[in-house]
Amino acid sequence: MAEADSKLQLGKPQRLAALFRKFTLAAGGALALAGCQTMVPRGPAQPVNRPAATRPVPVQQPRVDAGIPQDVARQRVALLVPLSGGNAGVGLSIANATQLAVLDTKNERIRITNYDTNTGAAAAARRAIADGNKLILGPLLADDVRAVAPIARAAGVPLIAFSNDTSVAGNGTYVMGYAPGDSIARVVNFARGRGMTSFAGLVPNGLYGERASTALLRAVEGAGGQVVTLQTYDRAPGSISAAITRMAKNSPYQAVLIADSGATAAVAVPILRKNGAAAAQVLGTDLWNTESAITSSPSLTGAWFASVSDNLYRQYAVKYRARFGTAPYRLSSLGYDAVLLTVRIMRDWAIGAPFPADRLDDRGGFAGIDGAFRFGRDGVAERALEVQEIRPGTTTTISPAPTGFAK
Repeated sequence: MAEADSKLQLGKPQRLAALFRKFTLAAGGALALAGCQTMVPRGPAQPVNRPAATRPVPVQQPRVDAGIPQDVARQRVALLVPLSGGNAGVGLSIANATQLAVLDTKNERIRITNYDTNTGAAAAARRAIADGNKLILGPLLADDVRAVAPIARAAGVPLIAFSNDTSVAGNGTYVMGYAPGDSIARVVNFARGRGMTSFAGLVPNGLYGERASTALLRAVEGAGGQVVTLQTYDRAPGSISAAITRMAKNSPYQAVLIADSGATAAVAVPILRKNGAAAAQVLGTDLWNTESAITSSPSLTGAWFASVSDNLYRQYAVKYRARFGTAPYRLSSLGYDAVLLTVRIMRDWAIGAPFPADRLDDRGGFAGIDGAFRFGRDGVAERALEVQEIRPGTTTTISPAPTGFAK
């Protein structure tokens, strides 16, 4: 066993050496073959399919636009009114009225944004247009309308103004305010229907007086009557008395129009009664509809004036007070009715499209809390008015407003 073990011990190194030599020869041959293969020409190199080099794709950042957020579900309408300064009260009342109208109509396709004209009407208009508004309601003051109109016109955005100055209308600007011409024509026609043919006029100097004078002359002529005297006065002590004294030279006359506030008329009437107009019917304008004090003036009892109807306005005023905790300004109904008009036209106004201004020319007119109205070819609102008579503590309708217009 010892020998056997010895052979095993002696044979193992020999076998390892033999294996090592065999491995070395094989490895050497492989290396030699590899060295030869580097010298052997090969066929055309096969293209390697590697991904094409590309530039890094930038991460898309969310778009942030200046101004108010974009709205793809609602039409954008701007309201330009004074929200600061001396006229802030009426401007805020109009803004509240537009909000109330949107709520009352339950319309979810209109978005109204307010812009303060007191800080600059032109700047407010530019912001409104830059924000994407397709229609502008307002401004309130005639000078602001003149500043805004060319900016809106250049952008193709119609303007529905609340001014009563008809001279600013036209070329894309529509005047929705209460123009004295309608009121004067309505009360003159009513008086003419009561058999009155001779008229007198007492009007203040200035733009309003000039327009009232023109309206009186046209209305009386159109009704087949005659203006026997027309006198003007200044805002100075004694001026009205002097004008009435001049009127007395052409008395008697059957009706006299006082184209001024109710407070001024209350002062003028007693003087008229003493100067040849003891029985003349006193006529007023729509200005009187904003003055509750006229019903407490004995001198105005029995006077007539034409204005928009107050029937629906009274209901609106109750609702307004309940929501905002204060009474509305009378002019705020213009804002409410402007929204009603817009909502009606929205049937033909696709979201984001320009406002269809041709729809404002509807001869059938529109309905609002101030009654029926329509825009003439001059862009001025023509209104269906009622005639009211002043009585102690109240006014009463003696000739109802028409409910619409004949096309």
